[in-house]
Amino acid sequence: MRYLLSLVVFSFMFLTTNAQTGKVSGTVMDGELNDVLPFANISVKNTSKGATTDFEGDFQLSLEPGTYDIVFSFVGYQTKEITGVIVKEGDNTFVNVTLSAAAGNLDEVIITTTARQNTEESVLRMQKNSNVLMDAISIETMKRSGASDIASAVKTVPGVSIQDGKYVFVRGLGDRYTKSVLNGMDIPGLDPDKNTIQMDIFPTSILENVNVSKSASADLQADFTGGVIDIITRDFPSKEEFTVSFSSEYNPDMHFQDSYLNYPGGNTDFLGFDDGTRELPVNPNVRIPNPASPDNQLTGPLTSRFNPQMATERNTSPMNFSLGLGYGNQWDVKDNKLGFIASLDYKNKTNFYENFENGIYQKNPDPSVNELRFDRRQIGDLGQNNVLLTGMTGLSYKTDYSKYKFNVLHIQNGLSQASLFDQDTQISNAISTVKDNLEYNERSITNFLLGGKHTRDDGNFTIDWSLSPSFVKADDKDVRLTTFIREVNTLNISSDAGFPTRLWRELEEVNAVGKLDFTKKYSLLEKNSTLKFGGFFSYKQRDYAIYNYNVGFINTNPRDLNGDPNAILRSDNVYDADSNSGYFMRGAFQPSNAFDASQTVSAAYASNEFKIGDKLKSVIGLRLVDFRMYYTGVTTGGQAFDNEETLSKLDLFPSANFVYEYSDNTNFRLSYARTTARPSFKEKSNVQIVDLLTGIIYLGNLDVEPSYIDNFDLRYEFYGDQAQMFALSGFYKRFNDPIELVAFNVNAPNQFTPRNSDFAEVFGIEFEARKNFNFIAESLKDLSLNFNISFIESRIEMNKGAGQEFESRQAFAREGEVIDDTRELQGQSPYLINAGLNYNNQEMGLEAGFFYNVQGETLQVVGFGLNPDVYIEPFHSLNFNFSQKFGKDQKSTISFGANNILNDDRESQYQSFGGQRELFEIRRPFRSFSLGYSYKF
Repeated sequence: MRYLLSLVVFSFMFLTTNAQTGKVSGTVMDGELNDVLPFANISVKNTSKGATTDFEGDFQLSLEPGTYDIVFSFVGYQTKEITGVIVKEGDNTFVNVTLSAAAGNLDEVIITTTARQNTEESVLRMQKNSNVLMDAISIETMKRSGASDIASAVKTVPGVSIQDGKYVFVRGLGDRYTKSVLNGMDIPGLDPDKNTIQMDIFPTSILENVNVSKSASADLQADFTGGVIDIITRDFPSKEEFTVSFSSEYNPDMHFQDSYLNYPGGNTDFLGFDDGTRELPVNPNVRIPNPASPDNQLTGPLTSRFNPQMATERNTSPMNFSLGLGYGNQWDVKDNKLGFIASLDYKNKTNFYENFENGIYQKNPDPSVNELRFDRRQIGDLGQNNVLLTGMTGLSYKTDYSKYKFNVLHIQNGLSQASLFDQDTQISNAISTVKDNLEYNERSITNFLLGGKHTRDDGNFTIDWSLSPSFVKADDKDVRLTTFIREVNTLNISSDAGFPTRLWRELEEVNAVGKLDFTKKYSLLEKNSTLKFGGFFSYKQRDYAIYNYNVGFINTNPRDLNGDPNAILRSDNVYDADSNSGYFMRGAFQPSNAFDASQTVSAAYASNEFKIGDKLKSVIGLRLVDFRMYYTGVTTGGQAFDNEETLSKLDLFPSANFVYEYSDNTNFRLSYARTTARPSFKEKSNVQIVDLLTGIIYLGNLDVEPSYIDNFDLRYEFYGDQAQMFALSGFYKRFNDPIELVAFNVNAPNQFTPRNSDFAEVFGIEFEARKNFNFIAESLKDLSLNFNISFIESRIEMNKGAGQEFESRQAFAREGEVIDDTRELQGQSPYLINAGLNYNNQEMGLEAGFFYNVQGETLQVVGFGLNPDVYIEPFHSLNFNFSQKFGKDQKSTISFGANNILNDDRESQYQSFGGQRELFEIRRPFRSFSLGYSYKF
């Protein structure tokens, strides 16, 4: 008992002593090289306290509460003194500094500045010191804008726009020209055919920064043109943290509407996955016997296995809500550090689009008629419930000269949607129909990251390595479409409009990536220089299959169903072999819509960073890449491919980046790089993928080839105090064999396929400014304006020859229309505007701001023959966010947001010479309002 009492007293004294101290931590950067400064010295003036940065430039000091002056020094570098560093009990004060080379060999220059905790400044410092043209956004900036995910936040970066609320386009270029990576490593998305991962699946709670590299270097992969989005997840914190958050969002036009559409699903839909309710109930490799088959006794029982639910249902729509939990800590293990981080985020979002519209229009065969005519036109209601569950956990172990990390990330997504709409068809088949469409899309990603960083005791030689396998599943489960033809006083089913259809699509992909980088710091012509070299390897393998079933009937009248989709497979209507009547399922696995494909990428690179004179930094590099694709499948014509090599390229990608450091705060940049854009598995295949909602059919193309791009960039940038900056950029890109999504042929207005064009070019300018208003009055120092705008011009040379785009446009030109042999590039926005007016008072814990974003009219689908071009119309997004911290140590935060204040619509339109624009698609998101609360323990 005495020993136990002594232990309790000792523990209390230990905790009390630690509670009376605070911490100062941060990172020391090398101003000469774009790197950290290992083993720099830190001392606290007028005390015996001090520390040394580790091999990653990080340091940590334990100090009693008070105000201190801290000195940072390193041999051959200017000394910096940070004054007025405030240390609070149990708190951590962050101080990040950059040391530059001393003036005249080993001179010591004392620079006095002030400690800041604004991580936006550290991000700008990283931009300034970067070897490539980079823009970035910090976690603090994301929170300031009220963003709950990357997609909401990253659109504030110059030249960046968001498509479909989740896909990032850089400099207006389409998805294939933008690449996204996680902690520098490839990761597939929930839509694996996209080059970029969905940005709305990453909650801001797991993020540190998001970096956008707009120019290439040899150590970056070469398969991008607009930019690389690097999502940096949080490292372990400097002290224990536990965070709980909750938020809800209300849209008056979508939520609590009793006309909302859905349908009965599984018991686990709320977790983002199906519990088996929607699994294919029969063996896909065995056809269901038809009534004429000798074994038709099996037809009815096999049909009865299918879920009879075919109709949408009207219910009351719930509002959106999200939950978040986060924990992080670090512990001392002798002289080393062990860190742990974990987070769990849940989002449940409901959309209800009343009176949505889709249309497929064509030109009139008579060239004197300018007005478009519809092939089909749809109008109705669409209900969606989207569940997103994200979990991440990670361990880090750091010694004096090494660091190891292991992260696991799992993302689970389930999207259930139901739509009920009328469709009128005019050209191909003049009928009027009513359709019920039920869909469920289940997606999941599991990513592992194991990596290490090692250095010597002088920090001049570093080895970085990473291994990152990912596993993806993307299944469309029991997609159902029931079509009734409108007749006089009744509804009917016939082949004229298509029989009731059910689809299962299954996709599994394995993505394994490995990277090894070496960095050697050395002296060249008495200047600090860095040599980087290394290798990269990735392997992707995908299995894809489609199972297509539809309803047939015999000796029964579908008019007796009274237009009720649920009556089709009702037990008393299922086919009975004895009476030889009723409804039955037919169909099976489709060999021509299945494939097994793989690809390998092997790369090696070398680059050298060195100075020419005192101010010009140059980074010259070369990347060698061997890329191969293999395909197993059967074409619709019966041609079989057995692991056939469909693409083999050995390419060199040179790069050169020059940074002229005109002053401590001003840079001029010039860069050149060669990059590529490769076809995806889906594009270089033979599949036909039908969207049952819109009726649009995607056709793969085994003949599509990679595109190669020459990129030139020029930039002036100035960095001021208090996270202020100004930048002006210009760029030019020349494309050889660009890939575009185009209409398939004259007679198929609803079919689209990827194809190569001969040549394209893109050029543009970007302007960015971040300025606070203290130049007007000191009382306005907390008010700031962020503004950036991009103007982009694109030109593509149309393919010429019989049956090609240019001749097709000429053949179907309207009277008085002049056809040029060039047009804009598909997916290229002509302008992008981002603006934010923000008030941030850290003492009060108050932040508020308005944020505006728009992109110009963008070519979405390239027309062909009678099929006109489709353009995405500008969407004017204006949002307001407010947050207030309160309570002891401001650990509680309440936030409010208003989204789409302008109540704009998301719309795509057909455009044709002299004719009125017609709708391709419209969705009305309406205004929404959010309220959230978070607490840090």
